[in-house]
Amino acid sequence: MAGSASDTIAVVGAGVMGRNITALALGRGADVVLVDVSDEVLESARAEIAQLLRHGQFMGAFPASQDTGTLTTTLSSGDVADADVVIEAITEDAALKARVMAELSGTVPAGVPLITNTSGIPIAELAKSVRRPAELAGVHFMNPSYLIEMVEVVRGPQTGEDAMAAILALLERLGRKTVVVRDAPGFVTSRLLHPMINEAARIVAEGTASVEDVDQLMHGCLGHPTGPLRTADLIGLDNLADALRLLAERTGNSTFAPCELLMEKVRAGDLGRKTGRGFYNYGEVLS
Repeated sequence: MAGSASDTIAVVGAGVMGRNITALALGRGADVVLVDVSDEVLESARAEIAQLLRHGQFMGAFPASQDTGTLTTTLSSGDVADADVVIEAITEDAALKARVMAELSGTVPAGVPLITNTSGIPIAELAKSVRRPAELAGVHFMNPSYLIEMVEVVRGPQTGEDAMAAILALLERLGRKTVVVRDAPGFVTSRLLHPMINEAARIVAEGTASVEDVDQLMHGCLGHPTGPLRTADLIGLDNLADALRLLAERTGNSTFAPCELLMEKVRAGDLGRKTGRGFYNYGEVLS
């Protein structure tokens, strides 16, 4: 990417992370093609991305002199063909990600880096589905992506030097700080954070402490910014349960499997901030 305002980033998946990454890119002056399978989701995404941009500008997350990029939404994955880089940000489902990555790798020309925003699926596993494994790497953006500057970059065993250089240049262009880690289930951040959240939910289920008390102790004693259970609501309890299940499968450690309280909330549709209720009640459904 040349670093000009004409840079185009394709983001595939208009859920929570897709919207956050899109807002980050737009606020940094890149044009974005946002792809999803639902017109309704894309319409909702447009409205929320506008809100995220306003919030990011208010918080000083974007350079004041930077023009906002142009957003294009589409139902066709074929519209990513002319992008400078493609970021996959769909749900944390290994089989679905593999199918989407296979389709994308057949759409973009050679030399275009493919980024997966997986929070824990090994890059080597997803690389089996793409035509050019050397062009695939992981970038684990945090939520909210436009405010949290640090990102975890995961280099797969087959990721090439050219792709890594292009991806790191893109992240610098987006104002992100990077730490590159080796490929492994859960990488670093999810391998540490997700089991901690799971254990926090177990403590609540056992009656040792309330949700509020757990978060207050983790914040006040150990410096966790929001507490693990508020963080879980931000991640999305369904996404968290999927990630924990994958982590348990790939490490062979059954203690990583999502606990019963977490699964009860998922079954009830209480998925966190995005549905208005999770470990906390947010009053109304958030778009």
